[in-house]
Amino acid sequence: MNDAATPLIELQKITKVYGSGTASFQALRGVDLSITQGDFVAVMGPSGSGKSTVMNILGCLDVPTSGSYLFQGVPVEQLDRNQRALLRRTYLGFIFQGFNLLSRTTAQENVELPLLYRGEKLAARHQAAQTALESVGLEGFGHHTPAELSGGQQQRVAIARAIVTRPQVLLADEPTGNLDSKTSHEIMQLMAALNKDMGITVLMVTHEPDMAEYARRVIHFRDGCVERLQHNGEPD
Repeated sequence: MNDAATPLIELQKITKVYGSGTASFQALRGVDLSITQGDFVAVMGPSGSGKSTVMNILGCLDVPTSGSYLFQGVPVEQLDRNQRALLRRTYLGFIFQGFNLLSRTTAQENVELPLLYRGEKLAARHQAAQTALESVGLEGFGHHTPAELSGGQQQRVAIARAIVTRPQVLLADEPTGNLDSKTSHEIMQLMAALNKDMGITVLMVTHEPDMAEYARRVIHFRDGCVERLQHNGEPD
């Protein structure tokens, strides 16, 4: 368990440089960030501000050029590729703008995928996937393929897939970017409920201020730096 006094996630003077010499680009310029267990954080900023880069580092999909990324006090940058993959599978869930569902498999099978990769037995996978689908309001939809579901239902399947492993952290990259306004708010209400009721820490990149209002904190990035920190009220 994470000590209550210790941040779940801490970034210390994180930099990220792509390329070298005259072709180099500094995406992050000494970012400091602290996130506690159960937080709900939205990350905003213009294109090229560094928000996607910092999310890739938080998701163990990339490593910083310098600085330290601590997850439960463990310096992630010192882990090898296999150890980072294990951290990703064990503690993190991912939600994407494009849903990223397998088109020829059912919702149930899509949700079971992370457990299949873990080597879970069929009965355990089936039960966990059913529970996850129920938690996102899709009880009875397990046999439908993505083509038979609306965009909002597809994103709910993607969220069920992300939480089926009971992760500590959900990393959401523009989770409402392909949805209409009404469905976007429904998805954000669902994510706020998962945060509040299940205690899942949520980190979300968004361009939409009304979606960011569901978060407790909004971190604004500009030119590879944290420009400002905004505190919201409790999500509804």
